[in-house]
This record gives sequence, structure tokens and C-alpha cells, in this order.
Amino acid sequence: MLDVMIVDDSNIIRRKIERSADRQFFNIVALARNGLEAVDLFQAHRPQVVTMDLTMPEMDGIECVERLVKIDPAVRILVISALSDVETGILALERGARGFLCKPFDDEQLNGALTELVEGLHD
Repeated sequence: MLDVMIVDDSNIIRRKIERSADRQFFNIVALARNGLEAVDLFQAHRPQVVTMDLTMPEMDGIECVERLVKIDPAVRILVISALSDVETGILALERGARGFLCKPFDDEQLNGALTELVEGLHD
């Protein structure tokens, strides 16, 4: 079972990811509304997996990815963004994210992306 933190400024998206994640493999330990909250919750809970929105108030996803990777270089971050701007997604990957999923997504797409992200991490 892998611990997961969901980071998105949209309550609807946070809840969708929380409901959709396969509970057989993923345990949701924290929900954050922005990058600042995410850094604090990450330090408190140390999840192995993070889903990350890019466009958020207070601290965007790119800066948050950088900070989380500095805290724990092994963290697996899946960027989930509505941005059609491929360059921003590539920037997130360059800064340490390990996967990208476009909104909107369905349960199957989310779990496929999460499973691919964590291959080799399961107990």
C-alpha cells in the first residue's frame, strides 16, 4: 500500500482523485489546496506518491514539485493538469515530476497513470 497526497486547488478534482484511486494499492493520506499546504503536509505525512495540479494560488505546481523533490528525491509525482500547454508539463517533468495526465480524465486513465508511475514500488 502506497501513501498518496492529492494537490489541487479544485475541491471537485481532489475528491474525484480521492474516489477514483484504487484503494487496493493507494492510501490517501493528505489533501492540499495549493503548493504551500502541500509542502507542509508532505513533511508531515511523507507520502511516496503525489498528484499535482500546476495552476494553483500561493505556490504553483512547478515550484511545489521542485520543493518536494528536494525534501525527498524518491517521491513519485504525477502532474494532473488541464493545461494544453505541453511546455509547462515538460518543465514539471524536468523539475522532478515523473508522469503527466491531462484533465479531464476517467478512473481508468488515473489508475493507469498511477500504476505506471509506481511500478517497482509495491511491497
